[in-house]
Amino acid sequence: MSKVDLSSLPILEPLQCGRFKLTFERPLVMGILNVTPDSFSDGGQFALRGDALRQAERMMLEGVDIIDIGGESTRPGAPPVSLDEELERVIPLVEQLRGANVPLSVDTYKPEVMRHALSAGADMINDIWGFRMPGAIDAVRDSDCGLCVMHMLGEPQTMQLGEPVYEDVVSEVRGFLEERVATLQQAGIARERISVDPGFGFGKAVIEHNYALLAHLPDTAPRAAPPYPILAGMSRKSMIGAVIGRPAAERIAGSVAAAVCAAERGAAILRVHDVAQTVDSLKVWAAMRDAANRSRVRA
Repeated sequence: MSKVDLSSLPILEPLQCGRFKLTFERPLVMGILNVTPDSFSDGGQFALRGDALRQAERMMLEGVDIIDIGGESTRPGAPPVSLDEELERVIPLVEQLRGANVPLSVDTYKPEVMRHALSAGADMINDIWGFRMPGAIDAVRDSDCGLCVMHMLGEPQTMQLGEPVYEDVVSEVRGFLEERVATLQQAGIARERISVDPGFGFGKAVIEHNYALLAHLPDTAPRAAPPYPILAGMSRKSMIGAVIGRPAAERIAGSVAAAVCAAERGAAILRVHDVAQTVDSLKVWAAMRDAANRSRVRA
């Protein structure tokens, strides 16, 4: 397993993301915009379009790098949402935000939502199913959108009902992501469009598996040179609550700490609810990193 060494974190190539080419001189902050009534942390807060637009504007003022729009809750046990309902929640919002100078990601596993979102102006598709649904690869193949390929054991309705079992969670997650990335590239999708996500909380034991993935984050990604950008999404999740003993709305400090840990382990994108706090924490972390690098140069 890799050890953390700030001087040896890999150099990432830019990620092609629709209208944008994202670079990673620092970790990018992806702000979560759930337009759902039942998401685990902020369900219902931004279900009305006006509230969602105001939240997007707020995140942009706070320094967000990517906005991730979700129209279906994927919390453990969440019921599925119909295609028409998800489209009604997501597509008008993408259309209204596409004039802003910020990449728009859509969090969906439905191929038809992917197609409509890309037509409406989305720059990235963030798929918890890793583009395994029939038609998902075809839906994104001919665009230049960025793709985030996530690992999930099971499905949202059942993934946390029993204790998830792995022999080696880090190597098994990496093996899954290697297979999905290879499948995408064999289908003609350029590697510079692809990022990966180990899927914190998606079919993982709350502490044992999630914190193993965080501790060894670089080893969860497919082996490649240059490496694939890693997206880490831990914000307000049960893995935070289990350690600090607080409900979802009170997990900001714990979530920021997890984001900094992920940044130190090479995460390229941090998916968070609390943009301002994460942006500030990363500025402090980056100042420490830069000072450490200057000291090495002088030595």
